[in-house]
Amino acid sequence: MKDFTSELSFKTARSSGAGGQNVNKVETMVTARWAVWDSKFFSDEEKKLIFEKLKNKISAEGYLQLSAQESRSQLDNKEKVIQKLLELVDKALFVPKKRFKTKPTKSSKEKRLTQKKQHSEKKENRKFRM
Repeated sequence: MKDFTSELSFKTARSSGAGGQNVNKVETMVTARWAVWDSKFFSDEEKKLIFEKLKNKISAEGYLQLSAQESRSQLDNKEKVIQKLLELVDKALFVPKKRFKTKPTKSSKEKRLTQKKQHSEKKENRKFRM
């Protein structure tokens, strides 16, 4: 996981929800913005991958923006939004391994055929005969 927190810009605002007078006075919600194309930490291929995977979270100007307002502390919310952003980008950069098709082995084919034969015999024995 690359630490690109130096490229983030933060903005604070008043949170909604419970918190009493704290909500009305203190700006505890933190919004982090990151310009994906301007990043010096990632290659062009990685940036393209991030854009493809997170296209519905990236604005038209090319900013990835996340907010956190769970805590009553601005510092806690800042740490949470940084963690969320790092995890999101890390998941976007993950490329699963290619799966290669394999042929069934001779023993697995034989096992399947014997099970089919046993099953059909079981059904055949249930038939009513006169």
